[in-house]
Amino acid sequence: MLAAERKQQIKEIIIAKKSASVAALAEQFGVTGETIRRDLKALEKEGVLMRTHGGAFIQSGVENLIDIDLRKAVYINEKELIAKRCCNLVNNGDAIFLDNSTTCYHIAKALSDLNITVVTNNLMIMNLFAQSENIRLVSVGGEFSIKEQAFFGTIAQRALAEYYVDKAFISCRTVSINNGITESTDQWASIRHLMIERSDKQYLVVDHTKFGQTSLFLIAFIFRKSRDKSFGFHDDCFAS
Repeated sequence: MLAAERKQQIKEIIIAKKSASVAALAEQFGVTGETIRRDLKALEKEGVLMRTHGGAFIQSGVENLIDIDLRKAVYINEKELIAKRCCNLVNNGDAIFLDNSTTCYHIAKALSDLNITVVTNNLMIMNLFAQSENIRLVSVGGEFSIKEQAFFGTIAQRALAEYYVDKAFISCRTVSINNGITESTDQWASIRHLMIERSDKQYLVVDHTKFGQTSLFLIAFIFRKSRDKSFGFHDDCFAS
């Protein structure tokens, strides 16, 4: 296969699937990882995709769920800045919800010295706090997503419905002023929407790449200072 033909096929794969790993592409095309990385670098220069350690992804499309292995390697500085801001919002004794996002994982790391209760469906956060003596960990089970490293589904939602928290930290796939906070799949949108209703204060934590876009499922509309928690966040939205 000619290099130009391979690069075109890689482009079509990533546009269709929204993300792909170097290892999977190398196996599919029978070439080395270095060859794939060169192709991805060229496609990034063309504005087709964004590279990350181990693969590439695109942000566009209403149905766009990027593998966590790719997401956790990008915008780390931005996520750490968001986490630092969130530290000022959490006090000893608080009960908080952290969702299945990589941003919330960074928030969890920043809060690890506090004496708080953490409710989460995020396996990475569960593992982080598994040996912590000062964090009261409430882990939610259910159906497990390998791509998200998190639990979802009816069992997860039933478990979460038993709790109320002081503060919920919610991320999303995309957010826009007109269309609100949106997600690519209903299972993650449903859990986030539920925890908006089960929290006293809600905080949207997103990096700059998610603004001005819309995904398939609505989580909530954005109403600053709204009292209706079912349809909007009434506290700060943190972005970096």
